Amino acid sequence: MTLLPSEASVAAPPRASSAADRKNGLRTLRALIVDDNRHMRRLLHTLLGAYGIKDVHEARDGTSGIAILKAAKPDFVLTDYDMQPVNGIAFVKMVRRTCSPPLSWVPIIMITAHTELHRIELARDAGITEALCKPVTPQNLYDRIFEIIERPRRFVKTPEFSGPDRRRRKRANYAGPKRRSEDHGIETEFLPE
Repeated sequence: MTLLPSEASVAAPPRASSAADRKNGLRTLRALIVDDNRHMRRLLHTLLGAYGIKDVHEARDGTSGIAILKAAKPDFVLTDYDMQPVNGIAFVKMVRRTCSPPLSWVPIIMITAHTELHRIELARDAGITEALCKPVTPQNLYDRIFEIIERPRRFVKTPEFSGPDRRRRKRANYAGPKRRSEDHGIETEFLPE
């Protein structure tokens, strides 16, 4: 297993202490919205603008999203789960598996009305960084952006998975099977940041 630095840890603005400082720190970010619904793209664009993010790019589907991702090199991506002809899951897999680093490391926030556990797990296993369930509110979108900036996760690349480390915390009282490479004395490779 290879752990790589996340794009957020490389390109994120310095940590901000107050709400005003955090908003000012967001001004330097570049975002990509991938959604086949123009009303949702407009809503997300407006919310990002309210946070101070002015460099926002839009794509109508996953295929055009890849082209714009490569050209714009955003700091993070907002994508819908249910799009046509290329859905959000396929888009995330294309980013994680076909783009070269650091683009393949870009934090991706999946926006979805599908809140069933199996769908969220499918998105997680495709390589999303965060999930955001509809209806989208200004606060919950801001919270997800704040999460990818303030608490970036290492990027993991294995033959079966490519994306941010799915483990959010290490439990001291965990009693299940030991499956981490570190648990078996296997050295984990870190790329320099």
